[in-house]
Amino acid sequence: MPSPKRSIHVVAGVITDVRGRILLNRRTENSDMAGLWEFPGGKREPGETSEQALVRELREELGIEAEVGAWLMDVPQVYPDKHLRLEVRHIRSWKGSPRGREGQAITWVTPDKLSRYSMPPADLPVVAALRHPDRYLVTPEPAGEHDHPHWLQRLGAALDAGVRRVHLRTPDSPARAALAEAAIRAHGNRAQWLLNRDIALAGRLGVGVHLSSEQLLQLDARPLPAGQLVGASCHDLTQLQAAQRLGCDFAVLGPVQATPSHPGATPLGWEAFEALRAQVSLPLYALGGLAPADIAESRRHGAQGIAAIRSLWPTV
Repeated sequence: MPSPKRSIHVVAGVITDVRGRILLNRRTENSDMAGLWEFPGGKREPGETSEQALVRELREELGIEAEVGAWLMDVPQVYPDKHLRLEVRHIRSWKGSPRGREGQAITWVTPDKLSRYSMPPADLPVVAALRHPDRYLVTPEPAGEHDHPHWLQRLGAALDAGVRRVHLRTPDSPARAALAEAAIRAHGNRAQWLLNRDIALAGRLGVGVHLSSEQLLQLDARPLPAGQLVGASCHDLTQLQAAQRLGCDFAVLGPVQATPSHPGATPLGWEAFEALRAQVSLPLYALGGLAPADIAESRRHGAQGIAAIRSLWPTV
């Protein structure tokens, strides 16, 4: 019988300079995952708080005295030899000049270039949380063509309220392309757009696509080039692994709680959501009965935020 995996709690810091660049550490040759870049920090020792551990680690690694700021997220991750929990905190300020005191390379990276750096699986969701929206609107389908003007008006109100990533669930009809084009034409670069299932139309419009769980298992390769987002709906580990293998930019996992849009689905609950999240490095949105007030809870379990219909769709 294999011995149980050890559990490790690591605390990492997001250190940002006056130019908005973020500091990364490179793992040394004598460490596991050597050569990969990561957010600096280290293991929390018995008796330490997260703040104490991070202050100590940054002093030892970088030679700075740091003031720990706001919590960003926790990322549970299963590795071959351990269960890791990566707790990520912003660094409010620091004294000293960061340098690699343990022989490691360090670099300052603008947020838009973070994805160019090879990182351990647990660090990848952190990049998504730093760079991408924490809420993902799934639009309801319009009641019919007569409802299109009101539907477009409500979409605009959702963007006014701060939504910046949208899954356009336009009806599967001849009017689909026209409505999608009208939405994108009206609101342009105010949001990142993903069309529901329609790879060909997404390619033609130069936007992203949101794949169904069935499509995931049928595709052999990423359906759109880099620069056009690919998202996916997932409900189990097989689908999550398929989404990761295809190179999806993110997935939606749920339902976490009971929701009218999936009346026959058994809710996962947060514990099962976290267990699935820990087995992939894919950025995830939690879906199912959630609202913006649940974003912090979702991030405690490794999500970058929430996906929702009702709580993100204006009623006026």
